Amino acid sequence: MSEQETLGLAEEFAHYRRTVLEKVEVPGPAAVRRTARGRGRRRLAASTATALALFGGSAVGYAAMNGPDHRPGPVDPTPSISVSPTPSDLASPTLSPSATSGSPISAAPDGRISRSQLLGTAVNLPAWRAGRGCPTSSVRITADDREGANWLLALDHGDVDGDGAVETVALVQCVLGTGGPMQVVAFDRDEEEKVVTLGRVVATTIDKPQWLFALDVVDDGTVRVQVGDIAPGGGWPGEWSQRQWRGYRWKGSAFAQVSGPTSFGPNPHSADLAVTATELVLSTADDGSRTGETTVRIRNKGTAAVPHATLRLNVPSAVRPDVDGWGPCGNEPQETSQPVTCDLGRIAAGAEVTLTLSFRAAVGATVGKGSADVDVRPMDGDFNFLLDPKDTDNVARMAYR
Repeated sequence: MSEQETLGLAEEFAHYRRTVLEKVEVPGPAAVRRTARGRGRRRLAASTATALALFGGSAVGYAAMNGPDHRPGPVDPTPSISVSPTPSDLASPTLSPSATSGSPISAAPDGRISRSQLLGTAVNLPAWRAGRGCPTSSVRITADDREGANWLLALDHGDVDGDGAVETVALVQCVLGTGGPMQVVAFDRDEEEKVVTLGRVVATTIDKPQWLFALDVVDDGTVRVQVGDIAPGGGWPGEWSQRQWRGYRWKGSAFAQVSGPTSFGPNPHSADLAVTATELVLSTADDGSRTGETTVRIRNKGTAAVPHATLRLNVPSAVRPDVDGWGPCGNEPQETSQPVTCDLGRIAAGAEVTLTLSFRAAVGATVGKGSADVDVRPMDGDFNFLLDPKDTDNVARMAYR
């Protein structure tokens, strides 16, 4: 011990004798002779021990604080006062995953996005199919079907990428007229809590599926989408669409189908008709009018019979149906109707109907040269238009002169 430390301890002992020991009450002879002698000694011993403890703490602390090498060190937290546990508290505590792990676990960002949050956030959407479409970069999804908008139709949540956190899956439609393409898109959040696009789950096509009805995220992360082979409109309701549930899973960089059918069978509400028409050449008749014929062929290319079909010829108003050739039509062609129509009955699968239709232009009527559309539409037994998925051959161009 250095000389400085020895002098410091001596000074502390002197201070102790002047202050603490003077306050200790020594029992007199009478008290010693009483039975309280032991109790008095115990009190004196306790007081002395307390004083020595106080002295030791202050002396050591004083020496430490005034030593030449003193540096501030860490401060231990003040212990809280604990109450003796009850029997129910004596059970072994359950450790959290972080307490049992050797290293901290980094949690994936929470990708649960509510409907209002998604509607209020600018997002990027996967590209719509080729042609006129809706914007995809930094756009707001809408809650209604405004023309040219990206309309939010359905929303669900689940861990679709297997990172332990929930993501958001949305059914969106690009509104164009009464329809428009549709797609299911998965969204997530990045480390900065910004909404990001994970990827496209499935989209409608020109062929099939043409419609998406609903979505559902199941516990294993599969995104189930109800798809339909035909889109409502064009004279047929959405109920005519064949519906299938197909499942899709995230494969690290894109979604792929993992369950459900991969194709559609023939739709009972569909048909496949085709039409052709020859040139209509008008020649001058004996009475000065001009007459001519066109041969129209209608073929049922489908696998089922078509109960009814309607034929429409958009000839100029100066060209009217004549008598010959119109007998197979269930209706009587009107002189003033535009276009000229012909209602046909049942056409068997694979069958072809040939019509040779006569036209007449009145004396002095100017016809000129041009072309007219001739189209055929299939109908069911109740005269509702049937879907014709391959409708490009439902219309033919008929030249006239």
